[in-house]
Amino acid sequence: MTVIWTFKALKTYFSVSDYLQEEWGVSVVRNFAKEVDRIIQEIKSNPYVFEVSKKYKNVRKGLVTEHNTMFYRVKPRKEVIEILIFWDNRQDDKRRPY
Repeated sequence: MTVIWTFKALKTYFSVSDYLQEEWGVSVVRNFAKEVDRIIQEIKSNPYVFEVSKKYKNVRKGLVTEHNTMFYRVKPRKEVIEILIFWDNRQDDKRRPY
């Protein structure tokens, strides 16, 4: 399956990376990026491995770190995995889009 990133996913990924860079340094950013890559590889092997979102049945959520979750959607007919957004788990769940 092909993995594509939405604009919102790119924006929130870089937002998290920027925050980590400012607060914790380059090594933490590298670890975050490696974990995202690992999760994407896991999703490519088994797209339905992670839990379904509470709001939408076609959206799944993979825990990247204790504080960050990646939401994605599987489009089996198009053979696409669409990365939707990265979410800081410390934010209010009511504001979460997925």
